[in-house]
Amino acid sequence: MENNGFTQVLDEKFIQFEWFLIVMLCFGLLFFGWLWALAIGLQKWVPVEAKMKTTRFKIFFFIPLVYFLFMVTSMSSLFSVDAESFFLNLGIIVAIIVPLHLFSMFCILHTFYFAAKTLKTVELKRKVGFGDFIGEFFLLWFYFIGIWIIQPKVNRLYAENKTDVS
Repeated sequence: MENNGFTQVLDEKFIQFEWFLIVMLCFGLLFFGWLWALAIGLQKWVPVEAKMKTTRFKIFFFIPLVYFLFMVTSMSSLFSVDAESFFLNLGIIVAIIVPLHLFSMFCILHTFYFAAKTLKTVELKRKVGFGDFIGEFFLLWFYFIGIWIIQPKVNRLYAENKTDVS
């Protein structure tokens, strides 16, 4: 069996897909935990005249997590059936998954909205409009850049408010 200098990639495990789910789960839990800490943890420093209701946030926060667990369990059972059954049920699958996925995306955007609004409310110590915190909203959305800008603000707010309480 001569390979003429080429590597036969098909026989090798080039990408470890079995670790993908675990890595994504750890990353997602870490990121959503940070958003929870940001949105709920800063609530104690929101001014009384600008108090925010957290019930909708809490509901919309957990919907994408439940949706993710639902998708993982349903996809694993979905791919274990034969191809004919899969394609016969494809219309039903798409009719269920697309609306759930869009609603889950809306819930994630609402989580960014609420966390950004909470951060800016604590920072400005007044009620804020979307124009006041649109920058923080996009920084949370593009978290790989935004976390480097938002976390120092949170640390500064924590240090300021910690000395006010003491």
